[in-house]
Amino acid sequence: MAETSQKVTALDLPMADLGPETQAFFEKCVDKIGFVPNVLIAYAFDEKKLRLFSEFYNDLMLGPSGLSKLEREMIAVAVSAVNHCHYCLVAHGAAVRQLSGDPVFGEEVSTNYRAAVMTEKQKAMLDFAVKLTEMPDKIEEADRNFLRENGFSDRDIFDIASVAGFFNMSNRVAAATDMRPNADYHALAR
Repeated sequence: MAETSQKVTALDLPMADLGPETQAFFEKCVDKIGFVPNVLIAYAFDEKKLRLFSEFYNDLMLGPSGLSKLEREMIAVAVSAVNHCHYCLVAHGAAVRQLSGDPVFGEEVSTNYRAAVMTEKQKAMLDFAVKLTEMPDKIEEADRNFLRENGFSDRDIFDIASVAGFFNMSNRVAAATDMRPNADYHALAR
């Protein structure tokens, strides 16, 4: 694994002795995207936490769902914008640019998704994720019904909520630890 001179977080948590499976996972990251995302390095002080974080992330973001990969990344970015999460806006903003093939769209979703041209269905999805982030106690059956009226199944609603919830958690960990995004993300898909 390539060494990084950049400090990943403000915490002094030395990397654990990682097993061969984790080393192979990191090598796969380098082969696929050119680097190991700093969020993974941040969790590498405890291999079990790293594994659990990675498995949950991969299931939510890459597993079977009625939501496309792009839509899940859009949720990550809209939630992260509300939370002002520098790490996730940079990293997942790059994913939105890449998956959409449209750098302008990626920037719009990062700064104000309401300014981006998207389907009414996608706007309803992001409105729900943002409301869940800002006012979780205000979510009502009408909110779920609005998603249903826009073509989302109950499973889709669960997935929207799960992705939003995961990124609310991740945003708070990133803020608390001053997690820094890989510099490579800034230039991706521009």
